[in-house]
Amino acid sequence: MKPTQHRAETKAVRGGVDLRKKNGPLSTPIYQTSTFEVTDNEQQLRATPTDMFYTRYGNPTLTVVERSIADLEGCDRALLFASGMTAITSSILALFKSGDHIVAQRDIYGGTAKFLAQWLPKFGIETTFVDTTDYEQHEHAIRPATKLLYVESPTNPLLRVVDLRRVVSIAKKHNLLTMIDSTFATPINSKPAEFGIDLVMHSGTKYLAGHSDVIAGVVAGPSQLMEPIHQTRTTLGGTMDPHAAWLLLRGIKTLAVRVERQNQNALRIAQFLSQHPHVRRVHYPFGEGHPQRSVAIEQMRGGGGIVSFEVEGTGEDARKLSEALHLFTLAPSLGGVDSLVSIPVLTSHAMVSAEHRAKMGVSEQLIRLSVGIEHAEDLIADLEHALSLVGSSRQPAQVG
Repeated sequence: MKPTQHRAETKAVRGGVDLRKKNGPLSTPIYQTSTFEVTDNEQQLRATPTDMFYTRYGNPTLTVVERSIADLEGCDRALLFASGMTAITSSILALFKSGDHIVAQRDIYGGTAKFLAQWLPKFGIETTFVDTTDYEQHEHAIRPATKLLYVESPTNPLLRVVDLRRVVSIAKKHNLLTMIDSTFATPINSKPAEFGIDLVMHSGTKYLAGHSDVIAGVVAGPSQLMEPIHQTRTTLGGTMDPHAAWLLLRGIKTLAVRVERQNQNALRIAQFLSQHPHVRRVHYPFGEGHPQRSVAIEQMRGGGGIVSFEVEGTGEDARKLSEALHLFTLAPSLGGVDSLVSIPVLTSHAMVSAEHRAKMGVSEQLIRLSVGIEHAEDLIADLEHALSLVGSSRQPAQVG
Protein backbone atom coordinates (compact mmCIF):
# COMPACT_ATOMS: atom_id res chain seq x y z
CA MET A 1 0.00 0.00 0.00
CA LYS A 2 1.34 3.43 -0.92
CA PRO A 3 2.10 5.80 1.96
CA THR A 4 -0.52 8.48 2.59
CA GLN A 5 0.19 11.76 0.80
CA HIS A 6 -0.55 14.44 3.37
CA ARG A 7 -1.26 18.07 2.61
CA ALA A 8 1.26 20.84 3.26
CA GLU A 9 -0.29 21.88 6.57
CA THR A 10 0.10 18.33 7.90
CA LYS A 11 3.58 17.91 6.45
CA ALA A 12 4.74 21.08 8.20
CA VAL A 13 3.74 19.66 11.59
CA ARG A 14 4.49 15.96 11.15
CA GLY A 15 6.94 15.80 8.24
CA GLY A 16 10.31 14.14 8.66
CA VAL A 17 9.32 11.97 11.62
CA ASP A 18 8.32 8.31 11.96
CA LEU A 19 4.52 8.20 12.34
CA ARG A 20 4.39 4.58 13.47
CA LYS A 21 3.14 3.89 17.00
CA LYS A 22 6.09 3.78 19.38
CA ASN A 23 7.34 4.68 22.82
CA GLY A 24 9.56 7.74 22.71
CA PRO A 25 9.76 11.54 22.83
CA LEU A 26 7.12 13.48 20.90
CA SER A 27 9.54 16.35 20.30
CA THR A 28 12.59 15.53 18.20
CA PRO A 29 15.65 15.28 20.50
CA ILE A 30 18.55 17.69 20.14
CA TYR A 31 21.70 15.69 19.48
CA GLN A 32 23.88 18.39 21.01
CA THR A 33 27.16 16.67 20.27
CA SER A 34 30.09 17.29 17.97
CA THR A 35 31.00 13.60 17.63
CA PHE A 36 29.65 10.07 18.14
CA GLU A 37 31.34 7.12 19.80
CA VAL A 38 31.57 3.65 18.24
CA THR A 39 32.33 0.19 19.56
CA ASP A 40 35.21 -0.60 17.21
CA ASN A 41 37.05 0.68 14.13
CA GLU A 42 34.94 -1.34 11.71
CA GLN A 43 31.88 0.42 13.06
CA GLN A 44 33.78 3.70 12.71
CA LEU A 45 34.18 3.10 8.99
CA ARG A 46 30.50 2.21 8.62
CA ALA A 47 29.46 5.32 10.55
CA THR A 48 31.49 7.79 8.45
CA PRO A 49 28.86 8.39 5.72
CA THR A 50 25.96 8.52 8.21
CA ASP A 51 24.53 11.25 10.44
CA MET A 52 26.12 9.67 13.53
CA PHE A 53 29.81 10.22 12.82
CA TYR A 54 30.69 13.92 13.23
CA THR A 55 28.21 16.80 13.18
CA ARG A 56 30.00 18.66 10.37
CA TYR A 57 29.03 15.66 8.20
CA GLY A 58 25.51 15.34 9.58
CA ASN A 59 23.48 14.90 12.74
CA PRO A 60 20.22 13.07 13.57
CA THR A 61 18.49 16.34 14.52
CA LEU A 62 19.44 17.87 11.18
CA THR A 63 18.26 14.75 9.37
CA VAL A 64 14.71 15.12 10.73
CA VAL A 65 14.54 18.77 9.67
CA GLU A 66 15.97 18.00 6.24
CA ARG A 67 13.40 15.24 5.68
CA SER A 68 10.63 17.60 6.74
CA ILE A 69 11.67 20.31 4.27
CA ALA A 70 12.24 17.81 1.44
CA ASP A 71 8.74 16.49 2.05
CA LEU A 72 7.26 20.00 2.02
CA GLU A 73 9.02 20.86 -1.26
CA GLY A 74 8.32 17.51 -2.92
CA CYS A 75 12.05 16.88 -3.45
CA ASP A 76 14.24 13.81 -2.95
CA ARG A 77 16.50 15.43 -0.40
CA ALA A 78 17.24 18.66 1.45
CA LEU A 79 20.36 19.93 3.20
CA LEU A 80 20.63 22.46 6.02
CA PHE A 81 23.28 25.17 6.14
CA ALA A 82 24.43 27.72 8.68
CA SER A 83 22.86 30.56 6.62
CA GLY A 84 21.00 31.21 3.41
CA MET A 85 24.11 32.64 1.79
CA THR A 86 26.07 29.50 2.71
CA ALA A 87 23.35 27.43 1.07
CA ILE A 88 23.66 29.44 -2.16
CA THR A 89 27.44 29.67 -2.27
CA SER A 90 28.07 26.03 -1.36
CA SER A 91 25.57 24.77 -3.94
CA ILE A 92 27.01 26.83 -6.77
CA LEU A 93 30.60 25.99 -5.88
CA ALA A 94 29.66 22.31 -5.68
CA LEU A 95 28.15 22.12 -9.15
CA PHE A 96 30.11 24.57 -11.32
CA LYS A 97 33.73 25.12 -12.23
CA SER A 98 36.09 27.57 -13.88
CA GLY A 99 34.94 28.39 -17.41
CA ASP A 100 31.25 27.92 -16.64
CA HIS A 101 28.71 30.68 -17.17
CA ILE A 102 25.54 31.57 -15.26
CA VAL A 103 22.51 33.56 -16.39
CA ALA A 104 20.82 35.24 -13.44
CA GLN A 105 17.94 37.62 -13.22
CA ARG A 106 18.82 41.13 -12.11
CA ASP A 107 16.24 41.24 -9.30
CA ILE A 108 17.81 39.12 -6.58
CA TYR A 109 18.93 39.52 -2.99
CA GLY A 110 21.92 41.87 -2.72
CA GLY A 111 24.22 39.30 -1.13
CA THR A 112 23.56 36.86 -3.95
CA ALA A 113 24.17 39.53 -6.58
CA LYS A 114 27.48 40.40 -4.92
CA PHE A 115 28.56 36.74 -4.82
CA LEU A 116 27.72 36.22 -8.49
CA ALA A 117 29.23 39.48 -9.70
CA GLN A 118 32.29 39.88 -7.47
CA TRP A 119 33.22 36.52 -5.97
CA LEU A 120 32.56 33.93 -8.66
CA PRO A 121 34.88 35.63 -11.18
CA LYS A 122 37.73 34.80 -8.76
CA PHE A 123 36.92 31.15 -9.50
CA GLY A 124 36.61 31.72 -13.25
CA ILE A 125 32.81 31.62 -13.31
CA GLU A 126 31.03 34.44 -15.12
CA THR A 127 27.47 35.68 -14.64
CA THR A 128 25.26 37.64 -17.02
CA PHE A 129 22.40 39.54 -15.39
CA VAL A 130 19.14 39.88 -17.34
CA ASP A 131 15.81 41.59 -16.84
CA THR A 132 13.74 39.40 -14.57
CA THR A 133 10.64 38.95 -16.71
CA ASP A 134 12.21 39.36 -20.17
CA TYR A 135 12.55 35.70 -21.17
CA GLU A 136 13.88 36.48 -24.62
CA GLN A 137 16.75 38.27 -22.88
CA HIS A 138 17.31 35.16 -20.75
CA GLU A 139 17.64 33.04 -23.85
CA HIS A 140 19.83 35.51 -25.74
CA ALA A 141 22.27 35.58 -22.82
CA ILE A 142 22.88 31.83 -22.98
CA ARG A 143 26.30 30.78 -24.28
CA PRO A 144 27.86 27.38 -24.99
CA ALA A 145 29.46 27.58 -21.52
CA THR A 146 26.19 28.42 -19.72
CA LYS A 147 25.28 25.86 -17.09
CA LEU A 148 22.69 27.51 -14.79
CA LEU A 149 19.64 29.74 -14.84
CA TYR A 150 19.38 31.39 -11.40
CA VAL A 151 16.06 33.00 -10.44
CA GLU A 152 14.24 34.39 -7.42
CA SER A 153 10.46 34.60 -7.09
CA PRO A 154 8.85 36.68 -5.74
CA THR A 155 11.84 38.98 -5.94
CA ASN A 156 13.43 41.03 -3.21
CA PRO A 157 12.33 43.81 -2.82
CA LEU A 158 10.02 44.59 -5.78
CA LEU A 159 7.97 41.37 -5.64
CA ARG A 160 8.25 40.54 -9.33
CA VAL A 161 7.04 37.04 -10.11
CA VAL A 162 8.94 34.71 -12.42
CA ASP A 163 7.05 32.45 -14.83
CA LEU A 164 8.57 29.16 -13.69
CA ARG A 165 7.22 27.17 -16.64
CA ARG A 166 8.96 29.50 -19.10
CA VAL A 167 12.23 29.37 -17.18
CA VAL A 168 12.15 25.57 -17.09
CA SER A 169 11.29 25.43 -20.79
CA ILE A 170 14.32 27.59 -21.66
CA ALA A 171 16.56 25.53 -19.38
CA LYS A 172 15.47 22.21 -20.88
CA LYS A 173 15.93 23.54 -24.41
CA HIS A 174 19.56 24.41 -23.62
CA ASN A 175 20.27 21.58 -21.17
CA LEU A 176 20.77 23.90 -18.18
CA LEU A 177 20.18 23.48 -14.48
CA THR A 178 17.74 25.79 -12.71
CA MET A 179 17.97 27.14 -9.17
CA ILE A 180 15.48 29.35 -7.38
CA ASP A 181 15.54 31.38 -4.20
CA SER A 182 11.99 30.70 -3.01
CA THR A 183 12.33 32.37 0.38
CA PHE A 184 9.55 34.91 -0.17
CA ALA A 185 7.15 32.27 -1.53
CA THR A 186 7.64 29.60 1.17
CA PRO A 187 6.75 25.96 0.44
CA ILE A 188 3.21 26.77 1.59
CA ASN A 189 2.58 29.30 -1.19
CA SER A 190 4.69 27.74 -3.95
CA LYS A 191 6.39 24.46 -4.84
CA PRO A 192 8.89 25.21 -7.62
CA ALA A 193 9.92 21.54 -8.00
CA GLU A 194 6.42 20.81 -9.29
CA PHE A 195 7.16 23.14 -12.21
CA GLY A 196 10.47 21.41 -12.94
CA ILE A 197 12.93 23.67 -11.06
CA ASP A 198 15.99 21.59 -10.10
CA LEU A 199 17.17 23.22 -6.88
CA VAL A 200 14.99 25.11 -4.42
CA MET A 201 16.72 27.33 -1.88
CA HIS A 202 15.38 29.11 1.21
CA SER A 203 16.87 31.42 3.75
CA GLY A 204 15.44 29.42 6.65
CA THR A 205 16.08 32.47 8.81
CA LYS A 206 12.89 33.94 7.41
CA TYR A 207 9.55 32.14 7.13
CA LEU A 208 10.67 28.60 7.88
CA ALA A 209 11.97 29.53 11.34
CA GLY A 210 9.49 32.36 11.64
CA HIS A 211 10.53 33.98 14.92
CA SER A 212 13.63 36.05 14.07
CA ASP A 213 15.82 33.93 16.35
CA VAL A 214 17.62 31.54 13.98
CA ILE A 215 20.07 31.93 11.09
CA ALA A 216 19.58 29.07 8.62
CA GLY A 217 19.74 28.05 4.97
CA VAL A 218 18.38 25.09 3.06
CA VAL A 219 18.61 23.65 -0.45
CA ALA A 220 16.34 20.89 -1.75
CA GLY A 221 16.51 18.91 -4.97
CA PRO A 222 17.14 15.55 -6.65
CA SER A 223 19.57 13.12 -5.05
CA GLN A 224 22.13 13.27 -7.87
CA LEU A 225 22.56 17.02 -7.36
CA MET A 226 22.31 16.98 -3.59
CA GLU A 227 25.17 14.53 -3.07
CA PRO A 228 27.94 16.79 -4.44
CA ILE A 229 26.39 19.67 -2.49
CA HIS A 230 26.55 17.53 0.65
CA GLN A 231 30.21 16.76 0.00
CA THR A 232 30.91 20.45 -0.48
CA ARG A 233 29.06 21.34 2.72
CA THR A 234 31.21 18.84 4.59
CA THR A 235 34.41 20.31 3.12
CA LEU A 236 33.56 24.00 3.53
CA GLY A 237 32.01 23.41 6.93
CA GLY A 238 28.79 25.40 6.58
CA THR A 239 26.67 22.86 8.48
CA MET A 240 23.94 24.07 10.81
CA ASP A 241 24.33 23.35 14.51
CA PRO A 242 21.86 20.89 16.15
CA HIS A 243 20.17 23.33 18.52
CA ALA A 244 19.51 25.84 15.74
CA ALA A 245 18.14 22.98 13.62
CA TRP A 246 15.77 22.04 16.44
CA LEU A 247 14.55 25.64 16.66
CA LEU A 248 14.05 25.63 12.89
CA LEU A 249 11.98 22.46 13.12
CA ARG A 250 9.84 23.99 15.86
CA GLY A 251 9.24 27.01 13.62
CA ILE A 252 8.27 24.85 10.65
CA LYS A 253 5.47 23.25 12.69
CA THR A 254 3.56 26.56 12.63
CA LEU A 255 4.64 27.58 9.11
CA ALA A 256 1.29 26.94 7.41
CA VAL A 257 -0.84 28.86 9.92
CA ARG A 258 1.63 31.75 10.06
CA VAL A 259 1.86 32.09 6.28
CA GLU A 260 -1.92 31.97 5.90
CA ARG A 261 -2.29 34.88 8.33
CA GLN A 262 0.58 36.79 6.71
CA ASN A 263 -0.97 36.32 3.27
CA GLN A 264 -4.22 37.82 4.55
CA ASN A 265 -2.59 40.71 6.39
CA ALA A 266 -0.26 41.63 3.54
CA LEU A 267 -3.07 41.71 0.98
CA ARG A 268 -5.14 44.01 3.23
CA ILE A 269 -2.16 46.32 3.72
CA ALA A 270 -1.37 46.38 -0.01
CA GLN A 271 -4.98 47.35 -0.73
CA PHE A 272 -4.84 50.12 1.87
CA LEU A 273 -1.56 51.53 0.58
CA SER A 274 -2.72 51.48 -3.04
CA GLN A 275 -5.46 53.97 -2.13
CA HIS A 276 -3.31 56.32 -0.06
CA PRO A 277 -2.46 59.74 -1.57
CA HIS A 278 1.08 59.75 -0.14
CA VAL A 279 1.99 56.45 -1.79
CA ARG A 280 3.31 56.51 -5.34
CA ARG A 281 3.38 52.77 -6.12
CA VAL A 282 2.67 49.49 -4.33
CA HIS A 283 4.30 46.15 -5.09
CA TYR A 284 2.39 43.00 -4.10
CA PRO A 285 1.97 39.83 -6.25
CA PHE A 286 -1.77 39.44 -5.64
CA GLY A 287 -2.50 43.16 -5.83
CA GLU A 288 -4.71 44.57 -8.56
CA GLY A 289 -2.51 45.98 -11.30
CA HIS A 290 0.59 43.92 -10.49
CA PRO A 291 2.16 43.12 -13.91
CA GLN A 292 2.56 39.40 -13.12
CA ARG A 293 -0.62 38.99 -11.07
CA SER A 294 -2.05 36.25 -13.30
CA VAL A 295 1.20 34.27 -13.12
CA ALA A 296 1.32 34.73 -9.35
CA ILE A 297 -2.23 33.45 -8.91
CA GLU A 298 -1.49 30.45 -11.12
CA GLN A 299 1.75 29.52 -9.31
CA MET A 300 1.04 30.57 -5.72
CA ARG A 301 -1.57 29.85 -3.05
CA GLY A 302 -1.11 33.32 -1.56
CA GLY A 303 0.78 36.52 -2.28
CA GLY A 304 3.14 36.19 0.67
CA GLY A 305 3.93 38.40 3.62
CA ILE A 306 6.07 41.08 1.94
CA VAL A 307 4.71 44.39 0.68
CA SER A 308 6.93 47.11 -0.74
CA PHE A 309 5.87 50.60 -1.68
CA GLU A 310 7.30 53.92 -2.80
CA VAL A 311 6.36 57.08 -0.99
CA GLU A 312 5.60 60.35 -2.72
CA GLY A 313 8.59 62.51 -1.97
CA THR A 314 12.23 61.84 -1.32
CA GLY A 315 14.44 59.22 0.26
CA GLU A 316 14.38 61.33 3.42
CA ASP A 317 10.56 61.04 3.46
CA ALA A 318 10.89 57.25 3.25
CA ARG A 319 13.33 57.26 6.17
CA LYS A 320 11.05 59.47 8.28
CA LEU A 321 8.10 57.21 7.60
CA SER A 322 10.03 54.08 8.57
CA GLU A 323 11.11 55.74 11.82
CA ALA A 324 7.57 56.94 12.62
CA LEU A 325 6.14 53.40 12.68
CA HIS A 326 5.63 51.61 15.99
CA LEU A 327 4.15 48.17 15.24
CA PHE A 328 6.52 47.77 12.29
CA THR A 329 9.94 47.47 13.93
CA LEU A 330 12.80 49.13 12.04
CA ALA A 331 15.08 46.16 11.40
CA PRO A 332 16.53 44.13 8.51
CA SER A 333 15.36 40.63 7.57
CA LEU A 334 11.79 39.39 7.25
CA GLY A 335 9.42 36.49 7.64
CA GLY A 336 8.88 36.47 11.40
CA VAL A 337 5.72 36.80 13.46
CA ASP A 338 6.65 40.44 14.22
CA SER A 339 6.11 43.02 11.50
CA LEU A 340 9.29 44.75 10.31
CA VAL A 341 10.11 47.71 8.10
CA SER A 342 13.32 48.45 6.23
CA ILE A 343 14.73 50.69 3.52
CA PRO A 344 16.28 48.33 0.90
CA VAL A 345 18.94 50.81 -0.24
CA LEU A 346 20.20 50.88 3.36
CA THR A 347 19.84 47.16 4.15
CA SER A 348 19.24 44.25 1.77
CA HIS A 349 20.64 46.10 -1.26
CA ALA A 350 23.18 48.41 0.35
CA MET A 351 25.98 46.19 -1.00
CA VAL A 352 24.68 46.55 -4.57
CA SER A 353 26.00 49.41 -6.66
CA ALA A 354 23.74 52.40 -7.26
CA GLU A 355 23.87 51.64 -10.99
CA HIS A 356 22.70 48.06 -10.47
CA ARG A 357 19.96 49.23 -8.09
CA ALA A 358 18.77 51.74 -10.68
CA LYS A 359 18.49 48.98 -13.29
CA MET A 360 16.51 46.92 -10.79
CA GLY A 361 14.21 49.84 -10.01
CA VAL A 362 15.15 49.99 -6.32
CA SER A 363 14.84 53.66 -5.39
CA GLU A 364 15.57 55.63 -2.22
CA GLN A 365 11.82 56.11 -1.80
CA LEU A 366 11.20 52.36 -1.61
CA ILE A 367 10.08 50.88 1.71
CA ARG A 368 9.80 47.13 2.38
CA LEU A 369 7.33 45.78 4.90
CA SER A 370 7.60 42.30 6.34
CA VAL A 371 4.06 41.73 7.54
CA GLY A 372 3.66 39.65 10.69
CA ILE A 373 0.68 38.00 12.35
CA GLU A 374 -0.64 40.99 14.32
CA HIS A 375 -4.16 42.22 13.60
CA ALA A 376 -4.31 43.78 10.15
CA GLU A 377 -6.33 46.80 11.27
CA ASP A 378 -3.75 47.66 13.94
CA LEU A 379 -0.98 47.48 11.35
CA ILE A 380 -2.95 49.66 8.95
CA ALA A 381 -3.59 52.23 11.67
CA ASP A 382 0.16 52.35 12.36
CA LEU A 383 0.88 52.94 8.66
CA GLU A 384 -1.86 55.57 8.38
CA HIS A 385 -0.43 57.49 11.34
CA ALA A 386 3.14 57.39 9.96
CA LEU A 387 2.02 58.41 6.47
CA SER A 388 0.11 61.37 7.87
CA LEU A 389 3.19 62.59 9.73
CA VAL A 390 5.40 62.34 6.66
CA GLY A 391 2.80 63.98 4.45
CA SER A 392 2.31 66.93 6.81
CA SER A 393 6.07 67.49 7.12
CA ARG A 394 6.67 67.89 3.40
CA GLN A 395 7.06 71.37 1.97
CA PRO A 396 5.11 72.50 -1.11
CA ALA A 397 7.02 72.15 -4.36
CA GLN A 398 9.01 75.20 -5.37
CA VAL A 399 8.18 76.74 -8.72
CA GLY A 400 11.06 77.89 -10.93
